[in-house]
Amino acid sequence: MPQHFHAEQWLPYPVELVFAFFANPENLPRLMPAWQKVRIEEAMFQAPPPRPEGTPRFPGAVAGSGSRILISARIAPWLPPRAGWDARIEDFRWNEGFCDVQYTGPFKSWRHCHTVTARDNDKGMPGTLVTDEVTYEPPFGELGVLAAKPALHYAWRIRHERTAALLARATTNAR
Repeated sequence: MPQHFHAEQWLPYPVELVFAFFANPENLPRLMPAWQKVRIEEAMFQAPPPRPEGTPRFPGAVAGSGSRILISARIAPWLPPRAGWDARIEDFRWNEGFCDVQYTGPFKSWRHCHTVTARDNDKGMPGTLVTDEVTYEPPFGELGVLAAKPALHYAWRIRHERTAALLARATTNAR
């Protein structure tokens, strides 16, 4: 039975910067728990649609709809074997969002949609709200469901910490 996971993070940066950060698959390994030792094994990029007028260019790759990213990661800190994950990008919309969909990998199914929205925080400071919606079906039935929920919460806590730190570093270095 499909499960759902929802996470939000507000960042004090413009939508264009935050979107470009997430649209660059080279950032994915940097957002994952270190013990997983995530590697991009292969990436085949499809060009995204043309940038909207006035959208700044940021360094790095952009994975448009149809892009395919093959990654591998350790499945447990104490186990050296790696699991492969073949994901494709769908529904790419500049400065709005995109989805990554597992074609093969550890889950029975996985669809993760990233959305970015310009939003002031509760103190009126402008920034971007990142929303992650994941629909997934873990392996191993109810045991997989019980294991996946805390694992996703842990992974997103790490992801939020690293996203904030990496964007802070990128904006500091750009000055």
